[in-house]
Amino acid sequence: MLGWRLLVSVILIPLLAGLFYLDQRAGSSAPILYGLCCLIIFRGCWELTQLLAVRNLKPGFAITSLLSLLICTLAWLPYFSQADPGSAQEISLALMSIGFSVSILLIFLKGTILFQEPGRSMETMGAEILTVSYVGFLLALLAQLRWVAGPETGYLALGSLIISAKMGDIGGYTFGRLWGRKKLVPRLSPGKTWVGAYGAIFGAALGSLLWFQFTPALFNPLWTGSSWYWAILFGAIIGLVGLVGDLCESLIKRDVGKKDSAELLPGFGGLLDLLDSPLYAGPVALILWKLLPLITVVTATGN
Repeated sequence: MLGWRLLVSVILIPLLAGLFYLDQRAGSSAPILYGLCCLIIFRGCWELTQLLAVRNLKPGFAITSLLSLLICTLAWLPYFSQADPGSAQEISLALMSIGFSVSILLIFLKGTILFQEPGRSMETMGAEILTVSYVGFLLALLAQLRWVAGPETGYLALGSLIISAKMGDIGGYTFGRLWGRKKLVPRLSPGKTWVGAYGAIFGAALGSLLWFQFTPALFNPLWTGSSWYWAILFGAIIGLVGLVGDLCESLIKRDVGKKDSAELLPGFGGLLDLLDSPLYAGPVALILWKLLPLITVVTATGN
């Protein structure tokens, strides 16, 4: 199973890199990334609503997917309209917040209209708000990394999150399978060990270090990577937060009595099983890119 997981990762990562390359050439509005996010929204909302359809939870796929799509589309409007680069992301984040607020209001309105008897409405509305928050809002926030340092950022920032998070997943799984003994959170995720947790942080830090050392100049010839300690710090934090994100998705699955979010890829589970760590770590990566000197601009004189 370890070899299979590594093989699938080797296939998926270059495929995703190819899509990002094409989108980079398509312009700063990122139309291919928008289309990819829409596909992820529909698949992710389907998986989560199916996963949560237990007990008195009856979340609707149609309303959650459409509201998630609304949030994502509002986030893209400033970039599609070629708004001022200096304010585009601020406008985008404001529109996302408005879209999320409207989504909550509409979910409550739906619950009010369809109410028939006590004991079902609050559970269903809670599941729908969770779905829109987890799939729609977090995904749209993750995509903001595409423009976090300006339109020319391209996929340097987004790639740093994906590489760090997935290298953390690979490191955690590999270390845990080879040397893991003591369980990390046995009631929630029996397969995770303390050694696996250290491996996740190590793998993410290593992936981040390599990414920031070798890729910035590919996006802009005047960019160089940050100091090694900033790259390692970024990766270590993403590895830790990504591990928590993995556990949070395990919480959802454990509470509803399921092993995977869906049966999409053997050994990986569903789409949400692939995206759990990047989705959870996305907001943290956005903050770190705002706070840490992760790229250095080289002047024309080389100083």
